[in-house]
Amino acid sequence: MKVYEGVAVMTYRELYDMGKKALHSAGVAEAELDARLLLEYVCGTNRNDLLVHGDRTVAPDRQEVYKALIGKREKRIPLQYLTGVQNFMGLDFSVDSRVLIPRQDTEVLVEEVLRNLHDGMHVLDMCTGSGCILISLLHYSNHCDGLGVDISQDALEVAGRNGAKLLPKESDESAEEGFGRIRFLQSDLFQAVEGKFDVIVSNPPYIDSAAMESLMPEVGEYEPRLALDGGSDGLYYYRRMTEECRDYLFGGGMLFFEIGQEQGEAVSSLMKQAGFLDIQVVKDYAGLDRVVYGTIGFGTPENGKSEGM
Repeated sequence: MKVYEGVAVMTYRELYDMGKKALHSAGVAEAELDARLLLEYVCGTNRNDLLVHGDRTVAPDRQEVYKALIGKREKRIPLQYLTGVQNFMGLDFSVDSRVLIPRQDTEVLVEEVLRNLHDGMHVLDMCTGSGCILISLLHYSNHCDGLGVDISQDALEVAGRNGAKLLPKESDESAEEGFGRIRFLQSDLFQAVEGKFDVIVSNPPYIDSAAMESLMPEVGEYEPRLALDGGSDGLYYYRRMTEECRDYLFGGGMLFFEIGQEQGEAVSSLMKQAGFLDIQVVKDYAGLDRVVYGTIGFGTPENGKSEGM
């Protein structure tokens, strides 16, 4: 550390080492990674700078910004809320404490929907949060349109900002190619929803209420409880959606859920009871159950369940 005109000036590596040590002491699981990412965020650098330019000094004002962010991360405020961004499906989504931070596990859900998504389909994303699922689906498909639904107006403001940033405007010529046709709606699940869809997809709150108290601080203390708490057994929203969604799916339409790793059998059973066919459970990259999906049949018999052709 050097001192110029009474001000201590640290090198890039010294600042990184300081941040890493502080985060280690605070019990942050990925202290080295987070210290580096925050430094890159503050200085506008990349991962090579630590190796190649570690001896360069960092301006005092940048040092203070970095130290302030390290202090917040020490309190276990999530990294993504500090930088305001999370990459998901190759897209940079804006995030803040009003929405759940997109997880890599949820990319498995998006990939499964994309395998079954065809040109011109109508997609409903229930509990849309940051909009990461719906926006990714529209970004990587053609001639599809989508509705993102959430009970939280705060979340919808974030989703709308992401849609405007990551999908071309309706007025753009690219909108004719299927992009940009997206809207968001505040609703308690299907309460204010109208029309029918080819695909309904959801990553609903699925943590049981008792387990909420044992979550890591980054999740339990800072991410919105409304996006996490799935009721006494974690299945509250799956029950409601499987019961209500039949009226909003075309015959042959598909329902996709992200699930907790121990919920595959329970959610599959709920979908079967609701008349869904060809129900599949898909594992994530860690080999854990992560997605359940099925197809609604054509026609509605007297018992309210759909029949196959």
